[in-house]
Amino acid sequence: MEKLIKANGVELCAESFGEPSDPPVLLIGNTMLTWPDGLCERLAGTRRFVVRYDQRDTGRSETADPEAPRYTLRDLVADAAGVLDAFGLPSAHVAGFGVGGWIAQLLALDHPSRVTTLTLIATRPTAPGPADADLPDHAPELMARFMERPRVDWTDRESVVAFQVENVRHMSGESFDEAEARADIERIFDRTVTGADPGKAHRANQMGTVFAALDTGDRWRERLPGITAPTLVVHGEDDPFFPLGNGRALAAEIPSAELLVLPGTGNELPRRTWDTVVPALLRHTTA
Repeated sequence: MEKLIKANGVELCAESFGEPSDPPVLLIGNTMLTWPDGLCERLAGTRRFVVRYDQRDTGRSETADPEAPRYTLRDLVADAAGVLDAFGLPSAHVAGFGVGGWIAQLLALDHPSRVTTLTLIATRPTAPGPADADLPDHAPELMARFMERPRVDWTDRESVVAFQVENVRHMSGESFDEAEARADIERIFDRTVTGADPGKAHRANQMGTVFAALDTGDRWRERLPGITAPTLVVHGEDDPFFPLGNGRALAAEIPSAELLVLPGTGNELPRRTWDTVVPALLRHTTA
């Protein structure tokens, strides 16, 4: 059941799965639907209390102007801690996907007592912008596609879904499941609170564009050796957005981190990977 909570002074939409008496797992993404229902239910079925939520300017959380955010990446980190507070959780196993991985890394660094274990999926150790010289950057062919003038009406459901299906296809590895991708995109569109500018809202919900406009503050890569939470890094072998070298760097620079590489997988966590990912998360979050 979704509910609106107050976290760090803002109204966020959150949802839980499972029994509150079970070990808590906080899932961080762009919207709560970064983490599909079926995946959350499978995690809850392993006796985990799973919490996911919409970031500001996404889903049904508080929204203003996602292209000119009046908050910073560190504010989003404080929001994550506030979500734990709202559910009465002193700490949790924390998993971040993509941009949610930045929030998860900083939560582990700046609020270490709140993070029991850390899982980083399809992310990198640096904020938006040019990659560090030793890290692989976005695949050129992928960025060329993103830099084209998009033929999409961000206020029109059919146009957005068609455009995003092709984006996801290019972000994915082998065995792309168009029906699965389409259903996920449609659900994100249908639950977006559009505010004053529907086009901006749908673009932010579908593509995480707020992070390109966000003040991300100081670098944190050099602080990664200070992470004390046991860490699992999960990365697609064929990720074109954050290529595998980024996951290898996280695993090398965070003490005693484990790296799980998903063959034939891009910047995604499709259903076909869950038989690998869910048992790995269960092992990682078992004290």
